[in-house]
Amino acid sequence: MRQKQNAPLAIDGSPEAATDARAKNYRPSQWKEYYKNRYLFLLLAPVLIWYAIFAYGPIYGIQLAFKEYRILEGITGSPWVGMANFNYLFYASPDFWTVLANTLRLSLYHIIFGFPAPIILALLFNEVRYTKFKRITQTLTYLPHFLSWVVLSGILFIILSPTTGVVNFMMQKVGLEPIYFLGNSHYFRFTLVVSAIWKEVGWGTIIYLAALASIDPQQYEAAVIDGANRWKQTLHITLPGLLPAIAIMFILRIGGILDAGFDQVLNLYTPGVYSVADIIDTYVYRMGLTQMQFSMTTAVGLFKNVIAFALVLMTNYLVKRTGQEGLM
Repeated sequence: MRQKQNAPLAIDGSPEAATDARAKNYRPSQWKEYYKNRYLFLLLAPVLIWYAIFAYGPIYGIQLAFKEYRILEGITGSPWVGMANFNYLFYASPDFWTVLANTLRLSLYHIIFGFPAPIILALLFNEVRYTKFKRITQTLTYLPHFLSWVVLSGILFIILSPTTGVVNFMMQKVGLEPIYFLGNSHYFRFTLVVSAIWKEVGWGTIIYLAALASIDPQQYEAAVIDGANRWKQTLHITLPGLLPAIAIMFILRIGGILDAGFDQVLNLYTPGVYSVADIIDTYVYRMGLTQMQFSMTTAVGLFKNVIAFALVLMTNYLVKRTGQEGLM
């Protein structure tokens, strides 16, 4: 006859204490947790629906990259062509490699000059002690972010005009020749990078200022007691405190290396600077909407996203190897 199993005993040996321990370790099932927070999921529903329709729904159209799209037959009725669209891009297209090189070069300039800009500005804001002045300057640097490139492009065309622009007027006053910044291929990339920094640098400081606010002030007090000046405090306290945020933003920026600023380039470039300004996104826009080459442009988009995904994984791995927290 099998004996009845004794109740597990706690550390003190009493069955009551063991029952209390089991009650403390008890966790409701995952579905019960979901049901308990059902109203929070209801608030999240519009966001999930938006992503389902506009982010995941279009994935259905990726098959166009492997088809010869015919409008009358639709996506499902169009014939499969395998890798023919990719073969055309990589071996027969006269513009693809030029466009890819322009995109990588412009993105590299944005990373080298644009990525450190909000970090430096956040460090400068962190050193300002006059609160009113700090708020005014922060507001002024934020404002361009809320203007679309349609508006800013008009402003830039006026400011940088070779005949009536204020920049060329000042250059002529000091004896320099006027420059058509938006029509000269030698200066167009420089203009794109500088204008992009001007527009987004203030907005980019928000994340870094939030990271600075999380640093324990006692660390600065201890550094002052030890005789550290402001530069050493920045070097040994502020920058290490910013490294996790910098690592995350760097991973995301590398993942978007094939996004060189579609809105900006589309509103500022002209046929005269296509050789240095035409990027993947504008190429897809021009080929897809004006020449109706939907299959080929879908292949370009798929290539772009696969490369971006691979870069995110690689950068995340390298960042984690340096001891920083990655995305996953």
